[in-house]
Amino acid sequence: MNPTNTLIENQYHLNGLFEDILNRLKEQGIELNAVSRTHIAGVDEFHVRGAEVSKELVNDFDFKEKHVLDVGCGLGGPCRMLADEFNCTVSGIDMSHEFIRTAQKLSELVNLDGKTEFVQGDALDLPFGNNTFDVVWTQHVQMNIEDKTKFYSEISRVLKDKGSLIYYDIFKKENQDVNYPVPWANDSSVSFLGTVSNMESILKSLGFNKMKVTDQTGKAIEFLNGLFEKLKLHGPPKLGLNVLMGSSTKDKLGNILNGLNENKIELQSGIYIK
Repeated sequence: MNPTNTLIENQYHLNGLFEDILNRLKEQGIELNAVSRTHIAGVDEFHVRGAEVSKELVNDFDFKEKHVLDVGCGLGGPCRMLADEFNCTVSGIDMSHEFIRTAQKLSELVNLDGKTEFVQGDALDLPFGNNTFDVVWTQHVQMNIEDKTKFYSEISRVLKDKGSLIYYDIFKKENQDVNYPVPWANDSSVSFLGTVSNMESILKSLGFNKMKVTDQTGKAIEFLNGLFEKLKLHGPPKLGLNVLMGSSTKDKLGNILNGLNENKIELQSGIYIK
């Protein structure tokens, strides 16, 4: 693994993550033989607005029985949602060994391991054949990837003709940057925020056609403001993104909120067709 990839994996690594989640479920009085997707939704979607935004994304597309790849799948929450609610066959890939181990075990816990598979690997060298997937789904991933052209080229390669790229991501505004730490980077060494215009240029060069884009910035600001109010009143939840970010959770989310308010970064979702 190259040095940058090692730094990125270390950024997200947590020993015994699955076991920590199990203990937190037990502390809430949840029987492990009765765990549902709802019980783990607060932790298994590591992006701004969590499961809420994933539910919005599926409203814009017919996912029924599609073959889907989630690039940068984290703990696999969207994979399980797509498998459970739309009968999709879903593969997830992530660089983090511990995220992949936890994703597999969480799918087993909620009895969705037959419809989901998780692979540890590099988004710049996807271990899948050409023209394999109907849909590639990616949320909050490109900010850790320096070679954007290779990233989107690999997505194009594994997509079938007329296949769809669906994304939800954070982008910088031209030469602006955020203060650190943020959820994807403790410092600038592993942060490679791209611009929307650069992504659009690359996708156009690869033959993608833009179908829909949505500015998610306002909803992200509203969500983060609400989250900080809840933290002030109730403290951190038993099973939320604080499990993944620990004591730096408020600083990391606060720097995102400040970046959005200062117009340094933006959130956008979209659909492109190959």
